[in-house]
Amino acid sequence: MLLVITYDVDTTDAQGAKRLRKVAKLCERSGVRVQNSVFEVLVDAAQLVVLKAELSKIIDHERDSVRFYRLGNSYQHKIETMGRTPLVQAGEALLL
Repeated sequence: MLLVITYDVDTTDAQGAKRLRKVAKLCERSGVRVQNSVFEVLVDAAQLVVLKAELSKIIDHERDSVRFYRLGNSYQHKIETMGRTPLVQAGEALLL
């Protein structure tokens, strides 16, 4: 299934900046950055459980937020873009 993951990490202190880098790196390993804090991630159900658990360990649940938008398995016709597009197009493998 294709997910769109967005996050907002409070970076008003040094710990927040560190959390932001960790969240970004984890999302970069899992998918393709399509905007600053927005990633497209192609995962199965088990991979999603692991990804959520790893993100949950990183974020401050009182100050940060992560959102998961499930586009499902038939996502090819649900994505429309304008302007610059990412290097990996929807439909290509995002995970190795």
